[in-house]
Amino acid sequence: MSAPDHSPPTMLIDELIAITGASHVSTDRAVVLGHCTDWTGQLGGLALAVVRPVDATEVAAVLSACVRHGAAVIPQGGNTGLVLGGVPDVNTSTPVIIISTVRLNVIESVDELSGQVTVGAGATLADVQRAARAVGWEYAIDLGARDSATMGGTVATNAGGIHVIAYGMTRAQVTGIQAALPLPSPTLINHLGGLEKDNTGYDLAGALTGSEGTLAIITAVRVKLHRPMGRTSLALIGTDSYETALRLISSAVRPGIRVRAAELMDRFGLEITLGLIGQSSPLAREHEIVLLLEIADGGDASGFVADELSERDAVIAVEAANQAQLWSLRERHTEAYSAFCTLRGLPAPHKLDVSIPLAQLADCARLLSDRVSGHPGVVAFGMFGHAGDGNLHVQVCGPAANDESVAEMVLRTVAECGGSVSAEHGIGRMKAKWLSLSRSPDEIAVMRAIKGAWDPSGVMNPGVLFSE
Repeated sequence: MSAPDHSPPTMLIDELIAITGASHVSTDRAVVLGHCTDWTGQLGGLALAVVRPVDATEVAAVLSACVRHGAAVIPQGGNTGLVLGGVPDVNTSTPVIIISTVRLNVIESVDELSGQVTVGAGATLADVQRAARAVGWEYAIDLGARDSATMGGTVATNAGGIHVIAYGMTRAQVTGIQAALPLPSPTLINHLGGLEKDNTGYDLAGALTGSEGTLAIITAVRVKLHRPMGRTSLALIGTDSYETALRLISSAVRPGIRVRAAELMDRFGLEITLGLIGQSSPLAREHEIVLLLEIADGGDASGFVADELSERDAVIAVEAANQAQLWSLRERHTEAYSAFCTLRGLPAPHKLDVSIPLAQLADCARLLSDRVSGHPGVVAFGMFGHAGDGNLHVQVCGPAANDESVAEMVLRTVAECGGSVSAEHGIGRMKAKWLSLSRSPDEIAVMRAIKGAWDPSGVMNPGVLFSE
C-alpha cells in the first residue's frame, strides 16, 4: 500500500463532498464541536469535519479517502459513550474525520422464522426495540440511553444494560455483521445471513463486537430477538448490605421463575435521585442498599417467596405505571449525580464502570467505599449497578475532571478484587493506560497484532483501547 499523501485538508473535504454531497459534510465549528464532546460534557480534540454517509458503499468510499489522505477516522453513533471512545484525541496532530452513522438507520422486516432482524448501524436501540415489539418479539439489550444510543455503537462497545442477567451481553445477540475495514485496501465485508450454525472460519462479527471502532466501521448488524417473557412483577426491597441484596436475587424468587433484572442502589444515590424527581421514597425507611428485582411470573407477584419479603421493607409493583415509577429511581441515577455536582459548583462526576466477581462484590464495595471516602478532594460518591452480573457504576463527585488519581485508585482496587476495569462501556481513551490491570501482556500483544493486521495504517480510532 502506498503511503498517505498528507495533502491539504481542503482536498480531502472536497473528496468527501463528492462522495456524500455537500449537505452531509459539515465543517461548521459549532456542529463539529458538538460531535467532539462526549456525553459527560468532556471535550476531546477537534475534527476537520463530520461526514454522514447514507449507506455502506459511501462509508467504504469515505474510509478509502481518509486512508489516502492520512486522516484518522472516528466512527460515531449516538455519542453516548462515557470513556472518550467516540471523540477525537485532544493530543493528536493528525487530521481527524468523524464518520457519523446516523443516516444508516434502516430497520428491515423481522424474520419471524429465525427470530432475527437486520438493522443499520445508525438505528437507535429504542427504534429497534419498538420494531421488534410491534410484531411480538423483543430485543434483549436495554439501557438508559436507549433513545440516543445506536446499534452500531452498542455492538462496537459490547453494551450490557439491565437485562444481561436474563439474556447476556450484546455479543450474545449478534448473528451477522456488515462493516468497512481499512486493511491494506479499504474493504466492505457483508456477512448478514444470520445462520445459527456456521462453522466456516473466524467469527468476524464476534471480533468486531467490542472492538470500539479500532478495527472497522460497523455499517449494519443482524441480531437475534426473543419472545417476550410476558408480564412481570417488580419489587423494590430495602436491605442492610450488599450480601443480603445479592442473596435475595435467588432466595426471594421461586424456583423456575426467571429473573429479568436485578439492580442495586445505595443510600446516597437513591436520596439524590428522589430529590431530582421530587418524590419521597416508596419505602418506609432508609436503607444502606436497595434492590430492584424484576421477575417474569405473569405479573401477579406469585413468583416472589412471600416469607422472604413479608418482614422486609419492600414495595411490589405489577401495573406498568407503577413499575415505570420504580424503574425511574434506578434509571435517573446518572442524571442525579450530574445534577448534584452542577448544583454545588463541582466538576462533572467521575463515572467509573467496573465489573467484580459476585463472590467478592460485597467486600470490594466496602473496600471501595473506605478508599474513595478518604481520597483527597472527594465531596460525595456512591455506587449503583447491575447486581446479577457484578457490574457497579462508581460515581465520584469533587475531584477535577483532569484528576486521574481517583480513577486509578478505583480501578486498581477493582483489579485487586479480581474484577475488570470496564464492564460494559469499553476502554476508550480514558482507560487505555489501565488496560493492563485486566489483560496480561500476552493478551494485549495479541490484540495489538490483530489491530496491526486489520488496520495497518493506524487510521481507525487511534488512541482508543491501546495506550500509545
